[in-house]
Amino acid sequence: MAATVTPLRETEPVSIGRAVETYLRAGLAGREHDGTRRVFGGVLARLAGHFGQDADVAGLDPDQVAAWVVSEWGQLAPSTWNGALDALRGAGGYWKDQGWITAAPAARLRRRKVAEDRSRALSRADVEALLASKAASLRERTLWRMLYETAARSAEVLRLDVEDLDMANNRARVTRKGGNVDWIIWQTGTARLLPRLLQGRTSGPVFVTGRRARIPLPARDLDEHGHARLSYQQAEAVFKKASGGRTLHQLRHSALTHDAEEGTSAPMLMARSGHTSVRSLVRYARVSAEALARHQADRDPARRR
Repeated sequence: MAATVTPLRETEPVSIGRAVETYLRAGLAGREHDGTRRVFGGVLARLAGHFGQDADVAGLDPDQVAAWVVSEWGQLAPSTWNGALDALRGAGGYWKDQGWITAAPAARLRRRKVAEDRSRALSRADVEALLASKAASLRERTLWRMLYETAARSAEVLRLDVEDLDMANNRARVTRKGGNVDWIIWQTGTARLLPRLLQGRTSGPVFVTGRRARIPLPARDLDEHGHARLSYQQAEAVFKKASGGRTLHQLRHSALTHDAEEGTSAPMLMARSGHTSVRSLVRYARVSAEALARHQADRDPARRR
């Protein structure tokens, strides 16, 4: 008769600090979760700081957690509120699966509706001006052009190693949000810049900082000269300064919007973006102000006279 295997559960109380650390390390393992781990970690560190690092995670009361979240994020933008809620829900689900809690900490909280910003897509002229900027370094021009030409997420591109590149076919293997492995494809602009950026490097991160790392880092995040992988925060700060406050995500948003305006099919847009549902794609497939202006100009009776 086959033996029955019963999963082992903690018999001693698990502290909030340990529960947070375990969730971030095991529940969000993998490089594809780097960005989520960073954001969720900030929220959960505040949770542990407020309720006590050594307090029993099972003692988190949903009503008290709800009151704390309202005091911390209640007056902030809906997107910020939702981000905090996502962190608590993700951690709560993991802790419940481990048998550490019975009541979800975020049970009393609900997501807030985020007003849609339809101005996020840049015009083609604005994109081209940024990509061709002589003031930007070779690294930035390569990164920005790759983001626009591939419509990939910033985190996916920044995680690229030289070994991931298939330069003969203008493509690279990436790990998408959710862990799926996929290809991104670029065009001639990126293909011309990449060899100049790499300068013969055959391993390590594609996009690196300009100086050697000052603190110990995992070998995977260093190139052969000891330069560290370029972080999202650094890349975003440089782009915002060069673009007057725009974000790297707007390059992806713009690429997909421009494709949709040119009649690209939904399956092709999904392949480009890495989305797994059409619903997630809808926000990008809207007509931009630039296209609307062309539409109005083409149909303006006074202009045709």
